[in-house]
Amino acid sequence: MKRILLLLATLASLLTMTAQSRSQWANEMLETKHKFIIEQVGLTPAQQQQFMPLYEAMEKEIFQTNRDARSLARNVEKKKNPSDADYMQAAEALSNAKVREGEIEAKYFAKFTKILSKRQLFLLKKAENDFARNMLQGRKKK
Repeated sequence: MKRILLLLATLASLLTMTAQSRSQWANEMLETKHKFIIEQVGLTPAQQQQFMPLYEAMEKEIFQTNRDARSLARNVEKKKNPSDADYMQAAEALSNAKVREGEIEAKYFAKFTKILSKRQLFLLKKAENDFARNMLQGRKKK
């Protein structure tokens, strides 16, 4: 009995540590991405103060939109006998997540134009793409 309790306590501790390290990794990735964007776009300290909170809000909205769509899809996968309507609803949610992501970006782009120069707006998209490409290349090397 003591062994089982010890094993369960150890397992719970490991799961907590894994969740914490995953969260820590995600936070470090966001911080790295933000530093990369600041450097590549050439944001001044004043621009950083205005831009970064908006950029982070945009990222959170996009993340939540995609998370909701993936959650719906996961729920359909877990069902024993999903109906065609279930599949359709999940497929539409996944497809509409991309549309919604574009709408969110457009909404924030309008706000970014008040902070960034036209050149910086261009460099922002380039920096986001470069960061994603660098992350994928780094992952392939591992």
